[in-house]
Amino acid sequence: MYSNLGDSGNRHLLLFFIILAAWETGSGQVHYWVPEEAKHGTFVGRIAQDLGLELTELVPRLFRVASKGRGDLLEVNLQNGILFVNSRIDREELCGRSAECSIHLEVIVDRPLQVFHVAVEVKDINDNPPVFPGTQRNLFMAESRPLDSRFPLEGASDADIGENALLTYRLSSNEYFSLDVPTTDQQVKPLGLVLRKPLDREESPELHLVLMATDRGKPELTGTVQLLVKVLDVNDNAPAFDRTLYAVKLPENVPNATFVIKLNASDLDEGLNGDIIYSFSSDVSPDIKFKFYIDPLSGKIIAIGHIDFEESKAYKIPVEAIDKGLPPLAGHCTVLVEVLDANDNAPELTVTSLSLPLSEDAQPGTVIILINVSDQDSGANGQVTCSLTPQVPFKLVSTFKNYYSLVLDSALDRESVANYEVVVTARDGGSPSLSATASVSVEVADVNDNAPASAQPEYTVLVKENNPPGCHTFTVSARDADAQENALVSYSLVERRVGERALSSYVSVHAESGKVYALQPLDHEELELLQFQVSARDAGVPPLGSNVTLQVFVLDENDNAPALLPPRSGGGAGALSQLVARSVGVGHVVAKVRAVDADSGYNAWLSYELQPAAGGARSPFRVGLYTGEISTTRALDEADAPRQRLLVLVKDHGEPALTATATVLLSLEDSGQAPKASSRASTGAAGAEAALVDVNVYLIIAICAVSSLLVLTLLLYTALRCSAPPSEGACGPGKPTLVCSSAVGSWSYSQQRRQRVCSGEGPPKTDLMAFSPSLPPFPGSENAGKLQDVDHYTEVG
Repeated sequence: MYSNLGDSGNRHLLLFFIILAAWETGSGQVHYWVPEEAKHGTFVGRIAQDLGLELTELVPRLFRVASKGRGDLLEVNLQNGILFVNSRIDREELCGRSAECSIHLEVIVDRPLQVFHVAVEVKDINDNPPVFPGTQRNLFMAESRPLDSRFPLEGASDADIGENALLTYRLSSNEYFSLDVPTTDQQVKPLGLVLRKPLDREESPELHLVLMATDRGKPELTGTVQLLVKVLDVNDNAPAFDRTLYAVKLPENVPNATFVIKLNASDLDEGLNGDIIYSFSSDVSPDIKFKFYIDPLSGKIIAIGHIDFEESKAYKIPVEAIDKGLPPLAGHCTVLVEVLDANDNAPELTVTSLSLPLSEDAQPGTVIILINVSDQDSGANGQVTCSLTPQVPFKLVSTFKNYYSLVLDSALDRESVANYEVVVTARDGGSPSLSATASVSVEVADVNDNAPASAQPEYTVLVKENNPPGCHTFTVSARDADAQENALVSYSLVERRVGERALSSYVSVHAESGKVYALQPLDHEELELLQFQVSARDAGVPPLGSNVTLQVFVLDENDNAPALLPPRSGGGAGALSQLVARSVGVGHVVAKVRAVDADSGYNAWLSYELQPAAGGARSPFRVGLYTGEISTTRALDEADAPRQRLLVLVKDHGEPALTATATVLLSLEDSGQAPKASSRASTGAAGAEAALVDVNVYLIIAICAVSSLLVLTLLLYTALRCSAPPSEGACGPGKPTLVCSSAVGSWSYSQQRRQRVCSGEGPPKTDLMAFSPSLPPFPGSENAGKLQDVDHYTEVG
């Protein structure tokens, strides 16, 4: 047992020894060697074992190898810890001519951190043969050189080192030269050929020798160079031409660099003594130098200037051939060039414009331009014919000798072709014939003969009611095929009366963009369909125009709350008062709340709810959900208050729903105390209610028929217009409404008709749905099995 202080000291001492041991281990160096050009996967050494590392700890300790520059030459297999060759190792590329070549690796492991230095020496192999600077060496020697003359040669080089780079030389067998190879201590002295026999050019103008260099590697590698010894001659022969006079015919107006003739001179000498330079004689005229050129090496004469028969019918050219000997010798000849006449004058055209630009409504036969042609040649070379570009609505008419008129041959249409590039060609009768062309641009002037046209003659636009004033609903676009002011389209409304108001009080059209704006909020209850025309008119003289029909359907919004109707007795619009006998049975209708909604569809479909009585007392009455009829739920007794005050909530099915509250005052009377007048009134009211039921049934049937006819009409219209592009508008259509079954049977027609919506998104939809009745009749009700009364204003606005 040690004290705390002793434990702390021991731990620090132990840590110090661990770090010292790791440092001593990491500071060691392992040395391997590998031959160059070893194959991929060649074993180098068991590096993990040699470094004292376990195979199982290579991966956990993040064993890795780093090398400066060429890290891809060697790799370590982490499974067995073997260092192997990963890619080709070229000692000459890696270390050049250096005697020592090694790859230095750093092996790094973590936990704890250790760094090992590994050196892999690359051994040289004899993989490079001796190489001469070239495959052939040309030596020039005068045949007058004395014996024992030495001619230095450049030796071969070997990229290897050591024995692999030591070279020996050998010369092919010959009787003229021997090889002078310096000894080891004479390396500064180059190789050389030593002349052992006099040279004779007439006997041997060229000598072919082979110099071979062999290294001392295993196996031996060799390199060779071809030695070509050319014996130089003494200049004792002058150049001589094949002929002293050369005659050639040359047409006039030949292109530049046209070949004229090739001269041939020969020299019996060799080398520079036999090399010939051709040139014009020094006394040749400057005009010949401007028109002809002779190649100094080949003796080819070409024409470099304009050769004109009218200027000169023949050229006499003196030529000399000079060799390169010392002193130089020369030979002479004469070249006579006869110029042949040719059709060298092309026709000339003069164009005079008369009617440009040409109006597109010009009549055939209108003269557009006058053309005059001429040719300086004579005879057949001066006879000129004119032709015109094919497939143009024009023709050439000869009016006088060498005079032509370009006239209109058929009607023009600027919208099809706005400009014609007419090429008139004049060709003479020479051989070969010459021609000249004149290009005339005939611009067709526009005439206002196209009215603005829209993509389709009629558009359907859906707009929600209560839109903000100035709302953009649609954009009318028309295109005019004419140009400039004839294609400048302006838009306007075709004014008409909509009811008692002018169309311009509802909508307006921007004159330039064609955007249609709603000037005021539209009211579906006032106006369901607004049909009008927009006129598109151009600025031509006279102006042309067309009309586009817009059908603007105003979509209903739930903006009208239910309104209570006064009792049929003709009373005011206040609370409904009714006398009720206590002896009435269960389900007896004692009163009816009547309400209307100015909206349409779901927004006008009303439902009735009885509000709970004050204090939570259960009322002996109920109200029909869709009829508004107030009926008893049980038999009345003395315990019921003589005056019943009922609150009926009338609510439509719009989003959000709007409501109204009706107050119904019921006075309970004993049956014996009911006055006869009340009995008569009740009888009259019952008769009126029965008549109302009959009327409402007929109204429902009529409304269903009209609605079905409207939907079928819209479906047919949409089917005919389904290929038209979607109408655009800033005010989008209403949201589709879910239709539920009702106690009155069950049909509904929403405001979203089968039309393409103004935003153009999604396919058209229809919202006519039919359902069967879902609420059972009340037990014991005298109206069970009958169609409940539905007010016309409740179902359809």
